[in-house]
Amino acid sequence: MALLAIGWIAQPASVGQAPANQAEAPVEFVCPMHPDVHSAQPGTCPRCGMALVANLPDRIEYPLSVSLSPTAPRPGKELEFTLTIRDPKSGKQITDFQTMHEKLYHLFIVSQDLQYFLHDHPEKRADGSFQLKTVLRKPGMYRILSDFYPAGGTPQLIVKTVVLPGAAITPGTRLAPDLSPKDAANMHVSLTMRPAQPIAGSKTMMFFQLDPADGLEPYLGSWSHMLAASDDLIDMIHDHPFLADGGPQMQFNVIFPRARTYRVWVQFQRKGVVNTAVFNIPVTELK
Repeated sequence: MALLAIGWIAQPASVGQAPANQAEAPVEFVCPMHPDVHSAQPGTCPRCGMALVANLPDRIEYPLSVSLSPTAPRPGKELEFTLTIRDPKSGKQITDFQTMHEKLYHLFIVSQDLQYFLHDHPEKRADGSFQLKTVLRKPGMYRILSDFYPAGGTPQLIVKTVVLPGAAITPGTRLAPDLSPKDAANMHVSLTMRPAQPIAGSKTMMFFQLDPADGLEPYLGSWSHMLAASDDLIDMIHDHPFLADGGPQMQFNVIFPRARTYRVWVQFQRKGVVNTAVFNIPVTELK
């Protein structure tokens, strides 16, 4: 998506005269991760802290390959992911990346039953690929969401699938709505929404109330991180607060794309401890 075209605007001129008083079109600065955040001046995004960018390039997906070691993974055994990104035009491997939220790469892993959730950060290797070692305890399908920012490109959110043999592959799971308050590691998290019944394709304002909120700290460059996954594992959304100031309430504005039930993992850091609270959000069609 082209966010801004910059050029020269020719002012009217008399016949026989060269154009004069040419003026440059105003530059608009945009957040690479939240393109709805605009500014006439350089600065940082109030939602995620990223530097605003002028002349943000078109959004093009970068090919991502995922290889596993061992190639026949087994539940409960260490598994090594190697993630390689290539230029969408030349096919050459990308080795230069920009830091987003204090890391070069954010990786989310969700199991097919939506019981397992991991937010981790692969390490960059000398050849420019990324490596993560982890243990997946259960057989079945896992959805892998990669979040990275190639230099000269735009932030990428790319979903891949990994299968560990030993269980029937199911496209997600049935989720019962669950909006009840949660006790996380060292805080209580409650949720209210406006509208109370989210509608697919429309904005839902999600208000998280944190108790206690003393000692609340930014987590990876943001006051909070959210991952939402539809119950059929098709939609995956990584987002950050729309409004947050370190106080007891944070607001997310989310547009759920389809009428499904979404499992939402929301993470906050308090006194050095990362809290993860989980909610199931039913989303309906507009009637």
